[in-house]
Amino acid sequence: MSQRILVTGATGRTGGGAVATLLQQGHEVRALVHHDDDRSARLAADGVDIVVGDLLDFDAVSRATKGIDAAYFVHPIAPGLLDATATMLQAAEDNDVRALVNMSQISARRDAGSNAARQHWLSERLLDHFPGAVTHLRPTFFAEWLYIFADHAAGELRLPFADARHAPIAAEDQGRVIAAILADPGPHAGKTYPLHGPVELDHHQIADAVSRTLGTPFTYVPISIDEFRADLARQGHNPHRIQHLANVAVDYRNGIFAGTNDIVRTVTGVEPLTVEAFVDRNRDQFAVR
Repeated sequence: MSQRILVTGATGRTGGGAVATLLQQGHEVRALVHHDDDRSARLAADGVDIVVGDLLDFDAVSRATKGIDAAYFVHPIAPGLLDATATMLQAAEDNDVRALVNMSQISARRDAGSNAARQHWLSERLLDHFPGAVTHLRPTFFAEWLYIFADHAAGELRLPFADARHAPIAAEDQGRVIAAILADPGPHAGKTYPLHGPVELDHHQIADAVSRTLGTPFTYVPISIDEFRADLARQGHNPHRIQHLANVAVDYRNGIFAGTNDIVRTVTGVEPLTVEAFVDRNRDQFAVR
């Protein structure tokens, strides 16, 4: 049965993947976007109902949730998460939304060193008061990190992760999970799903997989957390994001991001992408810039 579904972050990676899947399945999709631009115009051309506004704007979120059956809530690593959570929670209750899917993170916990991770844990606790179905998603590091943080000219991945491991998960796989839960929230109500890719690797193994797929050398260069923090500052990241990324690097070294499971396949019926398949699908992102 067709559902009326709101997707926040619809021009981003996970939201965009969810929108594409939901449209293919014949659902009515509405997107809450920050700007009326080329990206939102492409969504509108695909049949998405566009509401322009901010997650901190209660009137905009109220308009976006009106007449909606289920909604996907995602907030960037930026200040304002708890205010945005409260705004979404109240607007969804007012408009009788039946289900919420919340993008959290695997490091979310009461005693997290990252301010953002601790706020995600608090956001989960707020959303647990929602009278409808709530599902929390806690992904490990996205496969997209491999090109976002790469030094493409040098063919290097400079990160402070020592020899710890994780199973990178592609945003498109997460988008399919999000869409599946939004389309049929009942079986997932009250669940918290850690999301992993199919194979756990350290970053030396990840770099080897990238090299094999691209046919060009690609090397992991372990750096200290202080070096990472300085690199992020030089790149112009804001203090909130730097504090988060430096602290999740500690979590990563301590095994918080490790593991794998079959949740993507179980929920969507599709195997998640391996690192090799992800790189092959995104070759243009690894090109020297």
